[in-house]
Amino acid sequence: MTRKLIECVPNFSEGRDMQIIKQITDAAESVEGVRLLDVDPGAATNRTVVTFVGEPEKVMEAAFRAVKKASELIDMRHHHGEHPRMGATDVCPLVPIAGVTMEECVEYARTLAKRIGEELGIPVFCYESAAYVPERRNLAVCRKGEYEGLAKRLEDGEKPDFGPAVIDDYTARTGATAVGARDFLVAINYNLNTTSTRRANSVAFDVREKGRKKREGDPITGKVVKDAEGNVVWVPGTLKGCKAIGWFIEEYGIAQVSMNVTNINVTPVHVAFDEVCDKAHARGLRVTGSEIVGLIPKKVLIDAGKYFLAKQNRSCGIPEEDIVKIAVKSMGLDDLKPFNPREKVIEYILEDSDRTPKLVDLTVRGFAEETSRESPAPGGGSISAYMGSLGAALGAMVANLSSHKRGWDDQCPKFSVWAEKGQDLMYELLHLVDEDTAAFNRIMDAMSMPKKTDEEKAARAAAMQDATLYATEVPLRTMKASFKVFELVEAMASEGNPNSVSDAGVGALAARSAVLGAFLNVKINASGLKDREKADALVAEAAKIAEEAVRQESRVLAIVDSKIGQ
Repeated sequence: MTRKLIECVPNFSEGRDMQIIKQITDAAESVEGVRLLDVDPGAATNRTVVTFVGEPEKVMEAAFRAVKKASELIDMRHHHGEHPRMGATDVCPLVPIAGVTMEECVEYARTLAKRIGEELGIPVFCYESAAYVPERRNLAVCRKGEYEGLAKRLEDGEKPDFGPAVIDDYTARTGATAVGARDFLVAINYNLNTTSTRRANSVAFDVREKGRKKREGDPITGKVVKDAEGNVVWVPGTLKGCKAIGWFIEEYGIAQVSMNVTNINVTPVHVAFDEVCDKAHARGLRVTGSEIVGLIPKKVLIDAGKYFLAKQNRSCGIPEEDIVKIAVKSMGLDDLKPFNPREKVIEYILEDSDRTPKLVDLTVRGFAEETSRESPAPGGGSISAYMGSLGAALGAMVANLSSHKRGWDDQCPKFSVWAEKGQDLMYELLHLVDEDTAAFNRIMDAMSMPKKTDEEKAARAAAMQDATLYATEVPLRTMKASFKVFELVEAMASEGNPNSVSDAGVGALAARSAVLGAFLNVKINASGLKDREKADALVAEAAKIAEEAVRQESRVLAIVDSKIGQ
């Protein structure tokens, strides 16, 4: 299951006093579950760019606390710096990272903007994708005249989207804030087999959206073409949402095309890589590799890996780690120095920072031994989810073997789709392995609550019922996910590599055991629910799935037996 993650990159109008900066970042970090990724102060700009990430609700709370603290510590009446600004918190963009659409991010940004305006009394302008009016998509429009021109704008009748439309003693200190939603920006440099900055620039101008100035005759020395109004005419580059320039890096002794991909949905990084390769080749150059600057969402590498696998006519339904390796090697991300995805991918950094032990991280032997101990968890629910994940894994394996079978190249795309479905189911069920144990632990936590007073007894009883309901719903989710395995293994038994038909059959056996095992957990946990109508409905739903699972298993095994011929 994809965890919902957004990034927040607020810019604060203080880049010199580290004590103030620390208090602001401490306010953001005070929200449990929010991870501070970067703090980048600049003395000349007198501005600090902060980056933190987490689940949407937690990030919004962290952003609010940081904006509040900045409004208390920074007095804009005394602020000076080289960078444009209009408030103590100048901008506060939210960026979708995983499991969140841009539309959802817009709503989060507007909710945050409303809260800042109403609770903190700060004028707030919504910009980029969160803008209410088209012209405010451009941050420069929101920040026109900067802090010094803000009072006149409001006096002239311009209204912020939220907060007061007046500069008084309080807002004179805080200034205004722009809250927005934007796509993730990826900074990537392409390494060239040349030392020529001019040639690197030529490639950069070929691809960047802005392109190059149109010239008469010679494209380098010719006279710049202007339109009837005297404006320079530009020839657009080939990549939308990309900014690029060429430079020479003395440390590496090579020239690079340095690029900012400002919209990875319009121009994915792997598409930009191929385009730079093509344009470099046309100029007698070669891209030897690339270098990602800063952190990236996992999606960047997963999409790239699948893209290059598809170009090879290979299945994309392989483990995530293998897909990432393909992306790293295909784009030469380890050309100049080792590239460790665990240090560059936001989701992996968050995952590694979570020290909670997980059953799925144990060895096969360790998992079996942990199950055998006297503790009641992991128990049948976790084992059922694991059996289901193995059924999905077997289905994916048959699909991958089929996609790679000699003479079946034309069927690779079809089997790749099946393999990807198998991988998705496998990861969903692996998540449920730990989720089932976590659900049991919630019941144990509720049981340990105090019960001396009537209020404590009532709170304990309510917590017990909530935990019991959850412990009933989790194995039901396991049943539903495991049942989906039958479609996969039946297709593989019917159409897949005949040499692996027995593996599809074992996948069906595992799926049936997973469904029936989880059904037992649904029934035993539902028995503890006081809401009998709800309990009966859950058990009835589970019973139908279990009954159909038995039939589906028989169908798959019949196909397997007919193929084996015994």
